[in-house]
Amino acid sequence: MKQQASTARGGKGRAKPYRKTREELNQEGRERKRQKKHRGNTAGSRAQGGSQGAGNKGASQQDPRIGSKKPIALGITDAPVKPQHKPKSEKPMLTPQAELELLENDERLDALLERMEEGETLSKEDRDWVDQKLDRIDALMQQLGLSYDDDDDQEEEEAQEDMMRLLKGR
Repeated sequence: MKQQASTARGGKGRAKPYRKTREELNQEGRERKRQKKHRGNTAGSRAQGGSQGAGNKGASQQDPRIGSKKPIALGITDAPVKPQHKPKSEKPMLTPQAELELLENDERLDALLERMEEGETLSKEDRDWVDQKLDRIDALMQQLGLSYDDDDDQEEEEAQEDMMRLLKGR
């Protein structure tokens, strides 16, 4: 095999690469631009449903748009009816006197108080419930102007009067 003359004379061993002319460079640029232009989905692909084939067009196609499908009235219509607020508790509001009577006649409260008087220990939930009900009874009695203390005061006054009679009688 014969070697090329340029390498034999001490050249680099590689031939110069072919340089493209300005016209060829311009043509390649136009080709790249044309290919870039055709990237992405076709215009209107959202309404067409994207990659569904031509055979799938039918009733099974869903609307790809998101958001509410509820129709909106564009003109002036009658004023909307506002729903009325319901009270938070379904129990009718009781007068303090009626509420006090209900609490005094409460069977569960009576049973728990009897158990406490007998010396039984109640669970924490029961003790808290009894305390809450007794506090409510006290608040209602103060609101109505009644109190258990009046009975105790009368008994003490009677006891003092009896003591005074005994002391004077001597």
